[in-house]
Amino acid sequence: MDKAKIHPSTVDDYIAQYPEDVQEILQQIRAVIREAAPNAQERISYQMPGYHLNGMLVWFGAHQDHIGFYPTGTGIEAFKEDISGYKFSKGAVQFALGKPIPYELIRKIVEFRVVENKRKIKVT
Repeated sequence: MDKAKIHPSTVDDYIAQYPEDVQEILQQIRAVIREAAPNAQERISYQMPGYHLNGMLVWFGAHQDHIGFYPTGTGIEAFKEDISGYKFSKGAVQFALGKPIPYELIRKIVEFRVVENKRKIKVT
């Protein structure tokens, strides 16, 4: 299901290239991010949906058997206990397709990243 050869220019284009069941998940993640960070700018970054507010917040993307969520290293570190049941690395977490997507956890991570990015602006 990876769409490495397709280079979408909008998030709508990105989501449209996937099967309907995956589109529904991607649209829900998009809605959660928009609710948690209503002032974030939506863009395609690294060939996937990304959200920018005082710097990059998060990205997400569909893969063959999972949804990748990329909240940067600090987003992963802050929620390490919450994501311990998922495959994750220092900058990404994988939510398996066919299992419930933790939308509320995604919301909490995005909200954390919004606060974190606002702090960066005050410091600089």
